[in-house]
Parts: sequence; structure tokens; C-alpha cells
Amino acid sequence: MNGPTATEWRPDPLLTIDDLAAWLGKPKNTLYAWHSRGKGPRAIRVGNTLRYRRSEVERWLDAHTDTER
Repeated sequence: MNGPTATEWRPDPLLTIDDLAAWLGKPKNTLYAWHSRGKGPRAIRVGNTLRYRRSEVERWLDAHTDTER
């Protein structure tokens, strides 16, 4: 059997703006505005579209999570 191993490298999935908007429950225009203002998760420009690494989005969410009360 040649299944994936624990040490096998896999690329970090790239999310489209539609994927991220659905995940965060925000309109695409909000995400574009965040990007132009340098807010929100870091994006990668691929041609004329934005892509988001899932790990970057998770890091950004962790950084913006309220502390325990």
C-alpha cells in the first residue's frame, strides 16, 4: 500500500475570496476592503485574484480571538 505518510509534505490549501467569505460569513466587498487597508488575513495575489492560505486565515483568527473571561 502506498498511502500518505505522516511526514509527507502537502501544500497548504489556497482559498478563494468566495471560500473565505463563506467561512467568515462576511461579504466579499468587506474582504476586499480589509485587504486594501492592510487588515484581515494576509492574501496572495495570483494574477488578478486573491488567494488565502488556510494556515494564514487560522493564524489571523487566533490573533483576533477574544481572551477568556
